[in-house]
Amino acid sequence: EKIAALRTSGITAMAMNMTANYAELSLADSLFAAVRDRINTWDRFVADHSDIFVKVTTMAELDAVKRSGKVGFIYCFQMSAPFGWDLDKLRTYADMGVRQIQFVDGRRNYLADSCWERANAGLSQFGFDVVAALNERGVIVDLSHVGDRTTLDAAELSEQPVACTHANARTFFDHVRNKTDDALNLIVEKGGVIGANAFPPFLRKGFESTLDDYVDAIDDLVERVGIDHVGIGTDFTQDQPKAFFDWIFSQQGTKLQDRAIAYPDPVVHPEGMETPDKFFNIALALSARGYGAQDVRKVLGGNWLRLFK
Repeated sequence: EKIAALRTSGITAMAMNMTANYAELSLADSLFAAVRDRINTWDRFVADHSDIFVKVTTMAELDAVKRSGKVGFIYCFQMSAPFGWDLDKLRTYADMGVRQIQFVDGRRNYLADSCWERANAGLSQFGFDVVAALNERGVIVDLSHVGDRTTLDAAELSEQPVACTHANARTFFDHVRNKTDDALNLIVEKGGVIGANAFPPFLRKGFESTLDDYVDAIDDLVERVGIDHVGIGTDFTQDQPKAFFDWIFSQQGTKLQDRAIAYPDPVVHPEGMETPDKFFNIALALSARGYGAQDVRKVLGGNWLRLFK
């Protein structure tokens, strides 16, 4: 059913998190080897289902996926833990096709503080080295979960445009995971893109949110940073079990603002865009608000394409 929903959605490609279920990965004797094995497992999965899926590592491959009607996977990391202090390990992952890396998830690490930390230390010296290495290998710097100071440091340092793949404006909704106006403006100044986040706790109505509430977040970002710098950032796949989010939020300390929210099980996207085959409703909603066809295309994926190029 999920594959059918994807194939009828019009989605060209999605980010696939190779560090998902970190609770399981962290038990491995070698985290580097465990994530390398996971990448190899997904490579085999794609090869076994090549009539449906394609691994995407270049713009040419992305264009080919669009023409074929298949669904592309863009491998990403939600954290830097798999390569630790070792830039050679980072380069190995890039050689295996990882094209987008977040620095932190829930907790600070060798590179930076996350947005959940009580401190706001910014990039470490090693974090500066990682930004340079990602630029060198053509891997997108993703600043979605990092703290405010780190966001500014990395956006300023990077010689390539950076991304915030799934966050909204904090002045739109005051949540620690959403970004300050200073951060948004610097990301855009450097040519980056912000993916409007559809995760309900980062929207004004929480799990009562509908498609219109999500489009409100898109509207807000467009007004702040311009139509050329806003995309879609769904943040999670359909039907995620509540236990997954319980574990994630247990890692995120005293700054967590949504402990009192009653999470449904499973967790789903806002009403009207619960599954990929309903994502076309985003285009209809934008059109109904007066967005022209060219601007709708930018939000649905055109701005991400520019960043990837």
